[in-house]
Amino acid sequence: MISVVIVGTGNVAQNLFQAFEKVTDVEIKQVIGRNENHLSFVKNKAPINTDFNKIPAADIYILAVSDDSIGLVAEKFKDCKGILVHTSGATSLDILSTYDRTGIFYPLQTFTKGKIISFKDIPICLEAKNLKDLELLQKLGETLSNTVIKVSSEQRKVLHIAAVFVNNFTNYMYTIGEEICTENNVDFKLLKPLIKETAAKLDDLTPYESQTGPAKRADQKTLHNHLQLIKNTHHRELYTLLSNAIKHKHGKEL
Repeated sequence: MISVVIVGTGNVAQNLFQAFEKVTDVEIKQVIGRNENHLSFVKNKAPINTDFNKIPAADIYILAVSDDSIGLVAEKFKDCKGILVHTSGATSLDILSTYDRTGIFYPLQTFTKGKIISFKDIPICLEAKNLKDLELLQKLGETLSNTVIKVSSEQRKVLHIAAVFVNNFTNYMYTIGEEICTENNVDFKLLKPLIKETAAKLDDLTPYESQTGPAKRADQKTLHNHLQLIKNTHHRELYTLLSNAIKHKHGKEL
């Protein structure tokens, strides 16, 4: 049985709690947050705490807090004997360098308020100061996910940058697509099957191989017709920038 303390009340903390709560090999000793109202997601399923002076002994302390808060919150655990880990994709292990037993437990996924998702297919990226602690984190990760992998701080930062492109930037493209639909009285829902199929193609093809569209085809007529139809200057600039990037990758520029 691996005992854990989860620190945080945000999307990552809530999803980790819901996942670990279902695992028989993991004991949630406590969920810690500054505001008791924000700990309502625990719903009497585990002990809660708002006092960092009353931290119980545990094998692993998981800091599922914002990047800016990691260093400050970590100070509260200076007397704890377990492994102190954070869940950030962009923050180095060095931020915990003053502690003896530290690591990273980074689930490579986007988490949304109010939505609980399965960890089964979520890659969990690990790092630790020493091999023994890494082995324990591996065991913890495997209680949740089929993909648990050792990743250095530098590799994790690269993964996080790539994740911004494939997730955050892509979602912003959805936002623009919805705005264009709304401006022209078209239902954005009509595009959802296309969005799903675009992602599904990556099961069999590389992103480079699955690229389609007028920019890849060098279809100048369609590209310029689109630019004439786009009313928003910002949208038009992005369309040109992205089309040129695709054409540069696959052929000529506009």
